[in-house]
Amino acid sequence: MKKAVIFIAIALAIIGFIASPVFAAQEVLNTESATQLIKISEEQKEKVEDFIEEYGSETYGWTAYILDKIRLFSIPFCFLGITISAIYQYVIGIRKLDVRYRGFYTMIAFITLFVIAQVLPLVFVIVIKGFGRS
Repeated sequence: MKKAVIFIAIALAIIGFIASPVFAAQEVLNTESATQLIKISEEQKEKVEDFIEEYGSETYGWTAYILDKIRLFSIPFCFLGITISAIYQYVIGIRKLDVRYRGFYTMIAFITLFVIAQVLPLVFVIVIKGFGRS
């Protein structure tokens, strides 16, 4: 019983020594993270302005910016979906055939989504820029 009380007292003392600098550093981290968020926000605003200037219209600039973000974020999303689909098809699908076909069909869907998300910004640029005339 005495060992348990001593152990708990030592654990509380260690937690107290560790927690006090952590709480002091928390405020510093909050100001640093706010600074980083403001910096990221300003960079994204500059990127949108660059797209608007490049395409000559606010609508086309915003569309190009959104398509660029879709192009970037579709890569990990689709690879994750393809991986999960492969697990369904090749690992789980060995025992259950209906799951195997579901894995195959979702893999085809993710590959199609990936190709569309990667090609759509290129098609947008070709159509808006006028097939190389400008």
